[in-house]
Amino acid sequence: MKKLVTILVVISFTSCVSKKINTTVGESDATKISYAPLWGAVYMQKASEYKALCLQAYNIAFEKLDSYVKQSSSKPFAVITDIDETVLDNSPYTVHQALKAAQYSDDSWKEWTAKTDCDTVPGALSFFKYASSKNVEVYYISNRLQAEASQTVANLKKWGFPNADEAHLLLKTTSSSKDARRASIKEKYNVLLYFGDNLGDFSGIFDHQSNEQRDALVKQNVNEFGSRFIVLPNAMYGEWQGALLRYNYKLSQKEQKDTIENSLKKY
Repeated sequence: MKKLVTILVVISFTSCVSKKINTTVGESDATKISYAPLWGAVYMQKASEYKALCLQAYNIAFEKLDSYVKQSSSKPFAVITDIDETVLDNSPYTVHQALKAAQYSDDSWKEWTAKTDCDTVPGALSFFKYASSKNVEVYYISNRLQAEASQTVANLKKWGFPNADEAHLLLKTTSSSKDARRASIKEKYNVLLYFGDNLGDFSGIFDHQSNEQRDALVKQNVNEFGSRFIVLPNAMYGEWQGALLRYNYKLSQKEQKDTIENSLKKY
């Protein structure tokens, strides 16, 4: 009985301390904003459901590819994929920044990609190797900067991704829109599938739209998802964040927090 009482007292004390710590953390706007992506990273790294969703997406891609390569075509076949959170996992970067109560910055991001230490997104490597075995070219379109080309290729080669060279890598130049880069590939290839974690990875019609417009456009293109567009989950970041902030990235951390909190359904 004494042992049980002691345990209960310890649990009670620990609970009180935990509540005090959480209250203190909750008072910091900077902590709230920087820790929000952390929970997305926790989901990616620890949730089996995340892995299941990725495998589900690539399983659909296997099925669609097998069907599409049977069609006749005057052009060779290709697939187009985003890189970050579609084939390579950058969750350690998000964790690193969040634990410093810091947000994304170009310098810290380039420091991370220079390590060429990204793991693979579940299902990605096996699918793209399979596509290559079917004589389907793989093109990587990413909004990483041109200065990151060599380290990006090195990270892809590290895992054995097909077509891991700068000829198949189209990085950001003057515009974050991927339409022109997609069009340059479609001139020469019959593009069978598109892969990404952001709607802009599929079409420029989704770029810089409000949340309401993004929802409406998804509904208008409902037949493309799981058919030509293969979407990977990413709860850490994306244009959905920009839409929430109305693309005003100069907002203070308090303004960001307030804008996001005010947009949410509550009771």
